Amino acid sequence: MTFKEQQQLGKTLWDIADQLRGAMNADDFRDYMLSFLFLRYLSDNYEEAAKKELGRDYPIVDEDAKHTALGLWYKDNEADIVDFEKQMRRKVHYVIKPQFLWSNISELARTQDGELLKTLEEGFRYIENESFESTFQGLFSEINLNSDKLGRTATERNKLLCMIIQKIAEGIAKFSTNTDILGDAYEYLIGQFAAGSGKKAGEFYTPQQLSTILSKIVILDSQDPALGEKNKLDNVLDFTCGSGSLLLNVRRQLKDSGGNIGKIYGQEKNITTYNLARMNMLLHGLKDTEFDIHHGDTLLNDWDILNEMNPAKKMEFDGIVANPPFSLKWEPNDTQAEDFRFKSHGLAPKSAADFAFLLHGFHFLSNEGTMAIILPHGVLFRSGAEERIRTKFLKDNHIDTVIGLPANLFFSTGIPVCILVLKKCKKFDDVLFINASEHFEKEKRQNRLREGEAGKPNDIEKIVETYQFRKEEERYSRRVSLDEIEENGYNLNISRYVSTFIEEPPVDIHEVMKEIKELEAQREELDKEIAIYLKELGIID
Repeated sequence: MTFKEQQQLGKTLWDIADQLRGAMNADDFRDYMLSFLFLRYLSDNYEEAAKKELGRDYPIVDEDAKHTALGLWYKDNEADIVDFEKQMRRKVHYVIKPQFLWSNISELARTQDGELLKTLEEGFRYIENESFESTFQGLFSEINLNSDKLGRTATERNKLLCMIIQKIAEGIAKFSTNTDILGDAYEYLIGQFAAGSGKKAGEFYTPQQLSTILSKIVILDSQDPALGEKNKLDNVLDFTCGSGSLLLNVRRQLKDSGGNIGKIYGQEKNITTYNLARMNMLLHGLKDTEFDIHHGDTLLNDWDILNEMNPAKKMEFDGIVANPPFSLKWEPNDTQAEDFRFKSHGLAPKSAADFAFLLHGFHFLSNEGTMAIILPHGVLFRSGAEERIRTKFLKDNHIDTVIGLPANLFFSTGIPVCILVLKKCKKFDDVLFINASEHFEKEKRQNRLREGEAGKPNDIEKIVETYQFRKEEERYSRRVSLDEIEENGYNLNISRYVSTFIEEPPVDIHEVMKEIKELEAQREELDKEIAIYLKELGIID
């Protein structure tokens, strides 16, 4: 399937969502829509694997009776079910009973079967509790199939669910899909729902363009990015991962360059978004052993694997990406001043947890790793505790690059943001400043970085290449010595170092006066000519 077809599939599914949700809140409908798409993915993947495993023993049925195939095998081979499911757990890492497969669910929807609601409920619980060897409890916890939002009675709810599932099945059937494509469609829908969610979108979605910049940066060689992409990242962390799109983008970028990631780690506080992230990982073909998403509070550091007090056993990551909530108010307790994450730098102020998030991530960065984090511009110049933290980072030579981005790139806020690139071991004794604030295209709802389409500049590639080769360009980028930064009181305000201001050419006052006199003389001549014409017309004496 081409990229255009992927977009068409995403748009088809979005149109279905837009038509069917009615008066339902978009965020509520999102959870139903994405859960059904997830079930479709798991089912298709499982049925394909079952065909390979059973070979000639897999029942041959008419296309219209596809939903009965695996069910027939289960009926005729009861003694072999345990061994079959054991093999499936080994090969695809999960099991789905025939009655819970999408092919059966969609058939129930097509026939308006009154058992659909009950079957869906049982299926979701089975997937949560029994399908996977690792725990996926609560995966559908936010999906209330008995909600009044779906209808007042069970019959009404069943009817609406039948219609939604049937429309999704019909929409997907128009395309020759595979499991990878459904992952892309899932991503497209997340982006569309984010666009309609305003400020709430910031809780779970990083715009794809910014995600790409961060991803391309962290996969480059940390010591000398000019050497190109790494062959492997042992692990990658996003400690405010939202729907997981940023982590998946890192994986995609590294895969496209011929590399791979050992394991993906993410943390998310919001339960709904946490479930989206887990589904998103599976939808993109990751086995449950290839990722670990934790539901918890990053600032409290309640994830056991990141709470190891023994430095020798501390988790470290080759790549860290993050888009934490901007200037979040927090309440650090007395013990957090001695927290291993904050002890050497000090606590971020209660009014803005930006540096608390940054310090959390930086603590777990490996010596050969790269961290790229999106933050509000205030972290670059605010005084007080933030100034002290910023100063220590600079004195220790841990800040590699500061990238200023245009305003209004986010669904959730119009403020301009920056990307900080940090390293524990740096090759260069300066800081690269990139001022990309004026390199964008204005659209109706928000600004957009250009990607080289229709002969336009590629703003994303320009940022990445400037970082990679440490290029200097007037009014765009500059390498600044630590001495100069010290002279500026460790203030990192980008415009201090890379101004986009175009100085007006000097004005020659004598030339201006001469030009004015010439114009006045011309005006006098014109006035005389006009007076002659007016006399000839008899308008004046």
